[in-house]
Formats: sequence, structure tokens, C-alpha cells
Amino acid sequence: MAQENATCPVLEYAQKVLSGEIIAGELVKLACQRHLDNLRDSQLNVTTFEYYFDDLAAAHAIDFYRYLKHSKGKWARQSFQLELWQKFIVGSLFGWLERDTQLRRFRVAYDEIARKNGKSTLAAGVGNYLTIADGEYGAEVYSAATKLDQAKLTFDEASRMVKASPDLLQHVRVYRKNMSVAETGAKFEPLGADSNSLDGLNVHGAVIDEYHAHKSSALYDVIESGTSAREQPLIFVITTAGFNIQGPCHQLREYAVKVLKGIQSDETFFAYIAAIDEDDDPFDESCWPKANPNLGVSKGMDYMRRQANKAKQLASAYVNFLIKDLNRWVNAVVKWMPLQRWDAAAGVIDKERLLGRKCIGGLDLSTKTDISAFALLFPPEEESGVYEVLLFFWMPEETDFKEREERDGVPYRKWIKDGLIMTTPGNIIDYRFIKKTVLDLAKLYDVQEIAFDPWNATQIALELADEGLEMVELSQNLRNLSAATKELEALVIAKRFFHGGNEVLRWMADNVVIRMDANENIAPDKKKSSNRIDGIAAIIDALARALVFREKRKSAYEKRGLRKL
Repeated sequence: MAQENATCPVLEYAQKVLSGEIIAGELVKLACQRHLDNLRDSQLNVTTFEYYFDDLAAAHAIDFYRYLKHSKGKWARQSFQLELWQKFIVGSLFGWLERDTQLRRFRVAYDEIARKNGKSTLAAGVGNYLTIADGEYGAEVYSAATKLDQAKLTFDEASRMVKASPDLLQHVRVYRKNMSVAETGAKFEPLGADSNSLDGLNVHGAVIDEYHAHKSSALYDVIESGTSAREQPLIFVITTAGFNIQGPCHQLREYAVKVLKGIQSDETFFAYIAAIDEDDDPFDESCWPKANPNLGVSKGMDYMRRQANKAKQLASAYVNFLIKDLNRWVNAVVKWMPLQRWDAAAGVIDKERLLGRKCIGGLDLSTKTDISAFALLFPPEEESGVYEVLLFFWMPEETDFKEREERDGVPYRKWIKDGLIMTTPGNIIDYRFIKKTVLDLAKLYDVQEIAFDPWNATQIALELADEGLEMVELSQNLRNLSAATKELEALVIAKRFFHGGNEVLRWMADNVVIRMDANENIAPDKKKSSNRIDGIAAIIDALARALVFREKRKSAYEKRGLRKL
């Protein structure tokens, strides 16, 4: 049994991390300490510790990457050179063996690293090694994802590596949908949860990239059950952090953390989690290498600084910066706009100057006992000009304003006195008054169309359409609202969105939290916002349609009436 020596890159990395020579987060330090502790146990507790480290086996896997060639850019046709942290992962996975059988120790690997740190290269290389160089006859290796197209990304990277390598092409046949090794009967191919071939898998290896995007563990479970007939299978999960802390990836991460901390005993589970620590300041550059072990190689400081600068200005960019660049899990809900930025964009609105101007309406009706809002958004007459908005709010006249003020902490009665909120007779909002106001405004301004949230507004929308207004139903989903939400953020930051300092709207802007999905779509979250956000919702509805007008200025709407999106 070969033992590790001082020149082994796995040992070198662990020692440099723990000495502080290499900057790393606490979870990477735990992975390194685990390696050193296991080395000690393998040498001092031969009868009780079942594993040993074979530096020749580790070197075999690490050296394999030299046969893989870059296929793109300035490094095309050049051999891959693994960084020390990558050698730690690869060497650990393939260097630790069972003492009695000499089979591989680790059966599952969870690797979590920020974007642009060579994850795809590492993952594709692991898949290639398991297929070509692991000595497993009839090996079935899969690049797995929820969609087959997504699974092809890692597989395509792996196949390009091989096709660019004359040495490997002597042994490997590369096809569009798979690659195979004639000598061993091994194959490597993409596998999607939407594939028709999930039954009867006999998995030797699987690479699951970006596991954070999986909504369930169904595919993982199928792969895991498919490894039962293999002696030394490996499921290699590599991902960036994500939004879904209830999802399968975060659950696997929690398990990995317990293993690293010694809370959970699982000698067959490998974990490497490169992330900033809980108490780290995201904008402290000295922390960035913790989540980016390839910083300065595949990812530059200039890029990080640009992302950090955007994150300081935009809520959505801040979330992306935390997740993608600092590898920190974040709930999909985050506060939207710093009030100082909102206030800085107030501007001065001249209502007289807006008379007769083209505008887009946004209608957001609440329950009949709450605030309803209507926005008139005036796009700039020049491309680089300023958007201006007029807001109109309604509440029932017989509202218990004292109780509402105590509950919400805002001066409703003052706002009504100042003309910022209109009241309708009775204890519920009378939509007839809203309809009349909208029709009166349509006589003063050139209202191109009115976007409305269909919840609670279909009837009034039909009535307004009968009066000749163009009404567009805008379903409140991320796909419909994301572009407008991002555009509103950018306009406010650029001080190109004048709202006149409307106090009601200011309060609502401060209430907004946004929800975000794995595809970076964002929108206000009414359910989780701290209080009313109707005015902001109305503006975003209007802006969503204004963006359509901006892109299709030459197209005219030939028909009047009610339309749905």
C-alpha cells in the first residue's frame, strides 16, 4: 500500500490552507483538517480505521487531466493544468481507498464553489476519468440534469476535451450523444430527468452539475439506486449556492456540513464547500478568495469589483453577487430598494407639462378594504430621457384610520388631507369612483393602454374597455414582471425615474421585497413584503408595457378592447 508523501498536492493544499498561506473559509479548512486527521488515523489506527491514502492512485487521476485539452480560446489544444485546490478534490476522491479491498472510499462528493472557478472543467474531467481511465469494464457514466439539454452542457465539454486530445482519441469514440471506450465497453452520455431511459441504469459514475437548480431529489435518487450493482461508484455533485433552501441541494449541503463538522459520521461522503463565512463582509476583498479558489486564474479581481459595485446599487445584483460570486445561500426574498436611492431620484414633476403626453397606465386593485393604486407612466420623449409617473390611491371612507395608522405606522389621515389618497364612500372601495377617475385622466393625457393585475380587476377592466380604453391583462408572474422590475431599479439608480417624492409611494417602495428564481427573474413579492406595495406594483405593470412600446415603436395596435398576456 503506497502512502502519501510530502510532495503530494493533496497534503500540500491541506497544509497551506491550515497554515493560512492559502485563504480559505471555515468549511474548506474543515475538509483539509479531515484529510490530515484521516491520514493520522490511517497510520496510527490501522486496525480500526478502514481506509488509507494511496498517493499513486491520487496522482494517476490528477495526471489524467494532462491528456485533456482545452478546446476554446487562447488555451485551445493546450493541456489542462489543475490548480492546487482542484488537485485536492481530485486527489482526495481517487486517492482514498478501502484498506481491505483497495476499492475507492468515497461514493458521493458534494462540491460547492462560486461561478467561473472552473467547475465545468473539473466536472467534465471527473466524468472522463471515470469513463476512460478508471479501469471499470462496462462503466456507465452520466452527466445528469433535470433537462437533457442541460445535461449535454457538461457532456459536450467533456467530449470537446477528448476530441482535442490525439492521445485519447486513439481509445475513445466520440459521438453526438455519447462517447465510448471499445477496450472496456465503457460509455459516457448525458441524462436528463425528462429522458425515456431512466429505468435499468447501472451507474458507475454520475456528474450532477448545478444541483441547486433541481426542485426535487428524484433524479439523484434514481442515479443513487442505479449504483447498487457497482463496487466503487461515484456520484459527483458540483454546484454553486442557490435560492431554494428547502430544495434537495441545500439539504445535501446541510448533510455535507454535518459530515465536515463531525456531527454526522459518513466516511464515504466527501465535501468541499468554498464560501465566504457567515460573519464576512461581502464587500471585503480579502474574503473573496474563500469562495473563489480560482481567483486570479479563471476569474479576475476586476470582474469581482465590477460585480461588487453593481451589488452596492441594485438589490437583484446584490443577491446574485452573494450567491454566484460568494457562494452564499440566500432566501429567494430580499429587500428591494434603499430609501436613499429612491429619494435621490425624486425629481420635480410638472403636471401641466404632462398634459396631452403619451403615457401607459398601471392598475392594481386591492381587496375592497385596502389601498388601490393607479399609475400613469410617461416614457421619455428622447431615448435617454427621464420617465415620470403620477400616482393615484384610494381607500374606503369609513376605514378605521386610527387603528390602521397604529397597525401600519403611517399617517393615512394626513395623506388624505394632503390629497395623496382619495376616499370612496362607505366601508369598502367603490370601484365606480376609480373608473370615473381613470376616464377623467384619459381625457387629460394620451393613455396608450392600461395594464392591470387580473386579480380583482377583471370587471372594471371590461367596463373601461367598453369606454374605449385599451386594457391589457398582465398576469403577475416572474416572466411578465422581471424585465420591468430590473428596468425600474436601473432607472432609479440612474436618476431617470421621477416620482416627485410622493410620500405614499415612498412608503410602499420601502415595503417591497423581491422574489427571485434560479434564472435571475425577479418581481415584487406581495405576500412577503412588509406592508402595502400597490403603487410600485402598478408602476411595474405600466413599465412592462412601456418596454414593449419601446421595442416596437413602429407597430400600432389595430384593435381596441381587452387583451391578455
